[in-house]
Amino acid sequence: MTTTFQLTPTRQQFASDNYAGTCPEAMHWFMEANASGHEPAYGDDRWTQRSTDMLRTLFDIECDVYFVFNGTAANSLALASLCQSYHSVICSPVAHIETDECGGPEFFSNGSKLMVAEGQSESARLGKLTPDAVSALVTKRSDIHYPRPKVVSITQATEMGTVYTVEEVRAIANAAKKHQLKVHMDGARFANAVAHLGCAPADITWRAGVDVLCFGGTKNGLPVGEAVVFFDKAMSEDFAYRVKQAGQLASKMRFISAPWVGLLENNVWLRNATHANAMAQRLYHGLQKLPGVSVAHTPEANGVFAHLPEAAVHALHAKGWKFYQFIAGGGCRFMCAWDTTEASVDALLADLQAQLKG
Repeated sequence: MTTTFQLTPTRQQFASDNYAGTCPEAMHWFMEANASGHEPAYGDDRWTQRSTDMLRTLFDIECDVYFVFNGTAANSLALASLCQSYHSVICSPVAHIETDECGGPEFFSNGSKLMVAEGQSESARLGKLTPDAVSALVTKRSDIHYPRPKVVSITQATEMGTVYTVEEVRAIANAAKKHQLKVHMDGARFANAVAHLGCAPADITWRAGVDVLCFGGTKNGLPVGEAVVFFDKAMSEDFAYRVKQAGQLASKMRFISAPWVGLLENNVWLRNATHANAMAQRLYHGLQKLPGVSVAHTPEANGVFAHLPEAAVHALHAKGWKFYQFIAGGGCRFMCAWDTTEASVDALLADLQAQLKG
């Protein structure tokens, strides 16, 4: 006897864009891959080849592409491929690799140290590195007792919901290259950054001096999976072995790569990101109208950071709303996703407004 049950969809939340499900286009190609019969394993299938070719077209370069399960693996393995154990990686104090990857970059690189940029500049407050901050860490010491800087890692869009301009990426890359450093980009929300800037993906990656990009798909409508894109193929030597050793080589790779076809076809990736950004703007403008609420800065991607009265925070939690506070330096972070509706944004604002008036 087969037991059946019906799931009732839960309401949309703002804790993370990871809460959202799979977009229809990605799910379509997932099902197509499932219906395609037996396929070669470990990435030798037609779906992996197709999505890889589509990424090469998107970036307008003959790059190397590897698919892994999640962002922590993508960042950690990419950085490990650029570093030796005695090297260091320069990053922002709020970089995901520093705050939320459980030492993954250090573990997979056999000990490469993360060096957090110092300073209290406006850029630092917005989660950004600057060329000066990079140069300061590189030139701070040159003795053998200091872990030698080897990579600069920037997050696009940043953990604070801001976006590096093309000029800012180029300036950081120039500072890095001046000191023979490689440039890694954590692009968990890369699509949202491109949507905000309105530029070609190549313009803020390899054309600006980025060596390797971890292109996020999970937060943009995929069920699972990130793409590690090496713009210089020489840097990806033996990377396939790193992926295998780390347990990130999917035997049925087509179920990770085929949904990328749906995301890349007809620029669905960009449409999803544009919508998420627009919902963040709607929330931002709504919050600005409420008494006792201060928004940290104008959102440039799909996240809104705001300071709410403590009683309002508790009231929203009591009503079942989920959002994080630890990321925003004591404030509240509200993330919008590819499927966030205007009605969900307005419902959150209405509950907050009712509490503030009460």
